[in-house]
Amino acid sequence: MADRLSAPAAIALICDDFTEAVPVDGQGALDGQREAPDGPIGWEGYGDQRAAAARRTGSTESVVYGEATVGGRACVVISFEFGFLGGSLSSRAGDRLEAAYDRARELGRPLVSLIATGGSRMQEGMIALTQLQRVAAASVRLRAAGVAQIAVLRDPTTGGGWATLGAGADVILALPSAQVGFAGSRVRPPDADPSAYTAEAQLAAGQIDEIVAPEDLREAVSFWAVAAGGNAGARFDTTGGSTEARSAASPSGPVPPPFALGTPSLPRTGWDAVTQARAPGRPHARAYLDAYFGPRRTLSGDRCGGVDPGMLCGVGMREGRAVAFVAQCGTATLPAGYRTAARVVRLAGRLGLPVLTLIDTPGAANDAAAERSGAGAAIAELFAAVAGAGTPVTSLLIGEGGSGGALALAAPGNTWATPDSYFSVIAPELAAAILKRRPEQVPGTADQLRLRPQDLVELGVVRGIVAPQE
Repeated sequence: MADRLSAPAAIALICDDFTEAVPVDGQGALDGQREAPDGPIGWEGYGDQRAAAARRTGSTESVVYGEATVGGRACVVISFEFGFLGGSLSSRAGDRLEAAYDRARELGRPLVSLIATGGSRMQEGMIALTQLQRVAAASVRLRAAGVAQIAVLRDPTTGGGWATLGAGADVILALPSAQVGFAGSRVRPPDADPSAYTAEAQLAAGQIDEIVAPEDLREAVSFWAVAAGGNAGARFDTTGGSTEARSAASPSGPVPPPFALGTPSLPRTGWDAVTQARAPGRPHARAYLDAYFGPRRTLSGDRCGGVDPGMLCGVGMREGRAVAFVAQCGTATLPAGYRTAARVVRLAGRLGLPVLTLIDTPGAANDAAAERSGAGAAIAELFAAVAGAGTPVTSLLIGEGGSGGALALAAPGNTWATPDSYFSVIAPELAAAILKRRPEQVPGTADQLRLRPQDLVELGVVRGIVAPQE
């Protein structure tokens, strides 16, 4: 079990400053003025329970919210007080949550939610449960406005709080060992494996982006507050802080492709191109990301139960500009990888971030497990996300470009190639097998496929071949 922070302690962990809002109910009255002593369904003793919780915690509800500065970026921050009736959602908590979402939308500021809740408050019956609908509607309005939602999962994050503020956020961070799951510890099947309801298990299942230690949380949330907050209004200092941008808006065009890191020599034959792209010592995605970006952080998982370690996704800072990235690592790409990539491309469009994709795969995974996981649908989803991207996409072929599994990451009209790469409708070995050619005919088949970088330029498949940095 992780340490359970109070609402003020959680705020102090990430915020430079915080000004709490004066809570009002959904009709504009001061918090609690219209409420019956024992709540909306007259639960006997409920008023006394709330009064005791207020004395114990110093809070009048399970949620506090207000305006704050995080890493130099103005935000709206929500923090749950688990000590107040288990951080449960009530009608008053719903008032505060809706007000926080709407304030973030009005101001165009990222919403940071520090969540610790056991779910809906049973002493308010269905009135409490319907607060989830209010939160969902407020979240939809905020998403439509292009404002980022950042969630930090504390211990515990369960029930409706996880299924709305938590799982519905754009960026989901969690504290180590935090209990995270829709079912709380007292309502699960008695034989349920408790390890499945942890932040670590949710990370492995593709449900959250990153687990962050408490001492590193300020840096992580500061990064996302600036980066996911869009490219207008703030710039990220590579030393770890942020400053206001000197101009009113950042450049909106596509980012340039990275420089080539491998051999500068173009391949003589098609088979030479394949051999160079498959060379064990060739630079792969991590090397390109390290060279291209300053600080960067990860967006992990497809939110459907899957993670592909061969697909690196996230946001990095380049010359003060936030850029989303999707990068293949040279392995066969899993359906979860394509779904994660599509999620990141769509998120970038909503937040106004340009996208960089790095293409390097022998092809999509084609085993039975991949088919059962929906390989075709996942690839189609990524093709659609790139085709309909709301922001510019720049693509660089850095190694193998194996068929449609690679093309799904390629930006139409803005794809580049390195000298040690190739792109092909099919692998030369497979083409030879289909044509019933002998193994020694594979190199000649590679020549026929016209898969070299210079062939791709001539065919109009790529815009050009990038050179090493001078």
